[in-house]
Amino acid sequence: MANGSNVPAKIPALGGDASLNRYLSEVRKFPLLKPEQEYMLAKRYSEHKDQEAAAQLVTSHLRLVAKIAMGFRGYGLPVSDLISEGNVGLMQGVKKFEPDRGFRLATYAMWWIRASIQEYVLRSWSLVKMGTTAAQKKLFFNLRRMKNNLEAFEDGDLSPEDVNKISTDLGVAEHEVVNMNRRMSMGGDASLNVPLSEDGDGGQWQDTLEDDGPLHDQQIADAQEADFRHDMLTEAMGSLNEREQHILAERRLSEDPKTLEDLSKVYEVSRERIRQIEVRAFEKLQKAMLRIAGEKQLLTAS
Repeated sequence: MANGSNVPAKIPALGGDASLNRYLSEVRKFPLLKPEQEYMLAKRYSEHKDQEAAAQLVTSHLRLVAKIAMGFRGYGLPVSDLISEGNVGLMQGVKKFEPDRGFRLATYAMWWIRASIQEYVLRSWSLVKMGTTAAQKKLFFNLRRMKNNLEAFEDGDLSPEDVNKISTDLGVAEHEVVNMNRRMSMGGDASLNVPLSEDGDGGQWQDTLEDDGPLHDQQIADAQEADFRHDMLTEAMGSLNEREQHILAERRLSEDPKTLEDLSKVYEVSRERIRQIEVRAFEKLQKAMLRIAGEKQLLTAS
């Protein structure tokens, strides 16, 4: 595993999928840190570059990396590679983490872990051949979830209704949805219920990630990340004018989204004009959120 960070860590050896069960068992042996323990270790590393402190911060979050990596199994890539890339992101997160800002390490490192895995997935799928716009990346990472929501589990082509629903919700052309679905179907999905060994005695993949109780760090991280995203969205919405805010909220943020026809009557313009405003507003919102996220990351890293 290439290590883009200078943070050393006593990470168990991870080879192919054959050794994955052993690896997951080993990382569960590392104790979770209490907030005060995590804070003191982070201070020791940030102020004194204490390598042992960094190693403890890394190893205590290896199971978090494994959980996140499992969420990317559907792209047909080796789980061991996904975890390795996630571990690189974790080390980067530890290296740049500043405990005095009030966040738990899991909340901060989660962004680095996911970014590292996503970049690996994109490179492996050669998405550059299809284009790498923000909308296409969003489609790539959200298509499978939306298919599940629509109960469109088959590997074949989506129904016209499902294509229309996905393209509308994600703001991409229908032909891009069709092309992406066909490309991703070729990769084959891997279930978390797949046996760990050929004789079936080793249990299932999902069994290796189960704890006797909920993962406390994960619960905290999920709640804090939700608040963080909400605050970013609220701030980014300020970059839109009143009409753009209303249309985007009604089309994409409402539990009962309005149709283009509904909004065209409100503003007395064509449905196509509403669609154009929605797409433009969504692009502006994305740019604003990326800018805000970048500014926050720079503040954290500075």
